Amino acid sequence: MPFKHLKNLKTWALFTLLLMLTTSFYSAAFNTTTHANVTAISDDVAQLFPSATRVGPMDKNIAVTPVYQLNELLGYVFESDDFVNFIGFSGQTINLLIGIDTQGVFTGLKILDHNEPIFLHGLGEQSMFKFIKQYQGHSIKERFIVNARSKTANDIAYIDGVTRATISVLVINDTITASALKVARERLSGFVAPSQVSINADYFQAMNFTELLDRNFITHWQLNREQALATTQTSPTNLANEIQQLTEEGEDFIDLYFAFVNIPIIGKNLLGEEEYQRLLDSLKPGEHALMMFGSGQYDFVSEDFIPQTVPNRLSAQQATLPVDIRDIDFYSFSDPSFALTVPDFNDIKVFRIKSQSGFELNKEFSLSLMVSYNKSFLSQQQHSFSINNTLPENLFIQNTPEINAEENRPLWLKIWISRSTDIIILSSYLIFLVGLFIKQATLAQNADTTHKIRFISLAFVIGFIGFYAQGQLSVVNIYTLLLSLWQGFNIDVFLLDPIIFILWVFVFISLFLWGRGLFCGWLCPFGALQEFAALIASKLKIKQIKIKPQHHKAAQKIKYAVLIILVGCSFYSLTLAEQLAEIEPFKTSITLNFVRYWPFVLYVVLILALSLKIHKVYCRYLCPLGAGLAIIGRYPLFKWLTRRQECGSPCQLCRNKKCGIDAINKDGSVDYGECIQCLECLVTIKSPKECVVDKYSKKRKAKVVVVTPHTDYINQLEQKQC
Repeated sequence: MPFKHLKNLKTWALFTLLLMLTTSFYSAAFNTTTHANVTAISDDVAQLFPSATRVGPMDKNIAVTPVYQLNELLGYVFESDDFVNFIGFSGQTINLLIGIDTQGVFTGLKILDHNEPIFLHGLGEQSMFKFIKQYQGHSIKERFIVNARSKTANDIAYIDGVTRATISVLVINDTITASALKVARERLSGFVAPSQVSINADYFQAMNFTELLDRNFITHWQLNREQALATTQTSPTNLANEIQQLTEEGEDFIDLYFAFVNIPIIGKNLLGEEEYQRLLDSLKPGEHALMMFGSGQYDFVSEDFIPQTVPNRLSAQQATLPVDIRDIDFYSFSDPSFALTVPDFNDIKVFRIKSQSGFELNKEFSLSLMVSYNKSFLSQQQHSFSINNTLPENLFIQNTPEINAEENRPLWLKIWISRSTDIIILSSYLIFLVGLFIKQATLAQNADTTHKIRFISLAFVIGFIGFYAQGQLSVVNIYTLLLSLWQGFNIDVFLLDPIIFILWVFVFISLFLWGRGLFCGWLCPFGALQEFAALIASKLKIKQIKIKPQHHKAAQKIKYAVLIILVGCSFYSLTLAEQLAEIEPFKTSITLNFVRYWPFVLYVVLILALSLKIHKVYCRYLCPLGAGLAIIGRYPLFKWLTRRQECGSPCQLCRNKKCGIDAINKDGSVDYGECIQCLECLVTIKSPKECVVDKYSKKRKAKVVVVTPHTDYINQLEQKQC
């Protein structure tokens, strides 16, 4: 290898070594200074802010974590549980990780923790994840409406709900919006509380232009050439030269009039009623209209100003923050028209101040007029002439804090109002049931009417209470109540579902009056499904399986054992208890309409198929809810199912042929702990054609009793016929 090539190689090696050392030095310096507070970005935060390079420490005053891309603040991440405490259907909060950018736009949301049974053991969590994803990209300034029937408004974010999970998604919506608003008001600009004053719309009196000026309703900003030059004595000479070129000696450099013409006493006097109304039609609610006109040598808009844009010479500020003003081109099609005589002007404009700008009319603000001049041959500078102004207090009135009844209603009350029709229908049916049970003895005298009413009631319970109103009570409700009493009772949890709440209150009261039968026989949707299975079996003449009395009594105890296991597990693990509660077929059949993973559907189908052979088999032997109700309602106040002396001895007709659920004891008495009060035994007793006791008692009264060797044989024959 030639020497000169070796020399070049050494040079390149030395250069590379120096470059590596320099890079290492700057890298170390950068890491120890600029990124001294670098922390690892978790996967959750990375999902909400994909471009993030670091996160800052959590704020000491509010539980939010800032997220950065290098040194640029991207937004904040926070957990909803740190700001709100809305209770879900499970009795616990739904905790979300939420990301919002510096403008208040949701960058992403993630469920951190929840125990909503409809998502965990029913619909699956994907439907919940899909629901919260709808908020991404929306601003917290928007109004969110879930499951809106009409979607016509432009300023509302419509969010699709989740069928069968209405309560849970409403709680999630409130959790998201309320927590994000709290963070926005603390950390983001433009989210300050609304002003406590408003324009006094009733304040008006006729005034001329001079009176409006004297009251400071219209402001006159005047600055002559000498005054303007005096304010620029410490400025570069080029600025003074520019002012001298723009203004002739003795003339006004600035001569402007400005006023907020959306204020009634100003706008109506200055413009007249018709022109004032045209102005209001050009504004959106909450916007302000700043009118400016003048005849000074320096105009407030340049010759190349484009209508409906932001003026490059004129600016406004309030509390050191810029106020966005934009021309509305108010005189594009109409010439300026005034109701008063006004000074001459060269130009006139009306500027809009948007409602979201945070501008408050009652507070001091300033207007600035910029003059451009050449600082040097290559650079240009601007000098600002400003005027401060505060409108008189009598233009405004103090707002009494208005309570928006709709917005401040608790969630449960909103739900009750939205379901008022359902509540009225359900309440009407419950009143009907009370009347039916009070008049059951009279009703039972007509077998056909009783059977028709019962058939219609069962259909109503399945269709309206079950599939439509989702009013299937569950054993889960029982241990949710017990856990609530154990951990601290909160009635709001139970008020979230008005149908379930009303049913539980009604059922609890009825347990002490008539026992469990009113619910199990007249209000349980799945129980009604089994009764329809029994009707189908009767029509198809499917032979029933007759359970032996000793086996029947033993099997009845199964449901009580299931109840004890479920309640006990709920105190150990609510999740485990909810999983074990799948022994109830209610969720699959009624709540989810059989749209579920096939093992659950197969389980329900098998129960209904077995109900074709054994009347209400689930209610009799497996239902933990029925067991709980039976314990409370075992000794009802009213035992109105009439029995006769002959019932059980010698007659066994009702026990063997009429009571499908086997709730009549061998002695003829009714077991109210197992009876569903279908009224079939009462119908039988009230019917001369059905009740054989009446038939044979009449025969015994009519005949003369003679003691013969055959008397024992005749008695045996009568008992057999019974």
